[in-house]
Amino acid sequence: MPWRKVLYEDQGYPDNYVDSSFLEQLQKNLNTRSYDYWNTVYESGAVTDHISATCLFVVTFVYLESGVLSPKLLILLTVASCFLGYIAYAACAVHLGETVHKSHLHVWIVIRTAVVFLLFTFSLSPILYTLTESVSTDTIYAMTVFMFAGNILVFDYGTTAAIVSESMSFNLAMFGSMCLASRLTTVLHTFSIVSFAVEVFALWPELRRKVNATHRGCKMGVSCGSVLVSVSALWSVSTVAAVLLGMVHFVVTFLCPRWLIQLQPYKNNIQGPWDEVSIVEKMEVRM
Repeated sequence: MPWRKVLYEDQGYPDNYVDSSFLEQLQKNLNTRSYDYWNTVYESGAVTDHISATCLFVVTFVYLESGVLSPKLLILLTVASCFLGYIAYAACAVHLGETVHKSHLHVWIVIRTAVVFLLFTFSLSPILYTLTESVSTDTIYAMTVFMFAGNILVFDYGTTAAIVSESMSFNLAMFGSMCLASRLTTVLHTFSIVSFAVEVFALWPELRRKVNATHRGCKMGVSCGSVLVSVSALWSVSTVAAVLLGMVHFVVTFLCPRWLIQLQPYKNNIQGPWDEVSIVEKMEVRM
């Protein structure tokens, strides 16, 4: 009796028997991609943008804590930048051919949402201000470092990896922001830094993706501008930290793409009949 690839049938062969036809469906490196170095450098700008935004938020906290930046000025800058960002987002949407509602009703919806958010955040600021009062400052700073590191790790950079989680990334960033906000002196300081955190970790990534999709040169300009702003701002706080940040940007932008391309020939991924079946669920929405 010829051997067949059937599990639940006694064919007179040992359980671990396979013949030469078993490996006929073997495939190696089925989904391997060939990368171009400069295109990979260009795509790495999404990582440097997010790292720069995170460092800029930390510098803003340091300015608030030291008294260099007043909370009223930060609130004013946050509101102004949100207004300019909304205009830029709408302009990019028009450039990409998307439908943008220009009616006064749509504008009032945006304004109403912003006012509700500001009132809600301001009402919770006294609670956030005293939320970690019994926790030591060293513990708070350590938690903040881990939260921001996790935010950078699971942030959505445009890939489909299993580790990517946009909601978890935002929650980690906000948790770290609230930890820092609890170390400030007044309720107004807490309100200003939390509002700025929402702008940096929620609104700015959306605007950045829209701008990057508009034109290739826009993405390069945003990446270069964010790196220069973050390094310059951090330089005013710590020269050593600014140098380290510049080295991190250099490694992420130029060295990591080179390592990726050099490691591609060593990839050895096999697919065959022994792989588990991937179940794809299709959900139908019935109205």
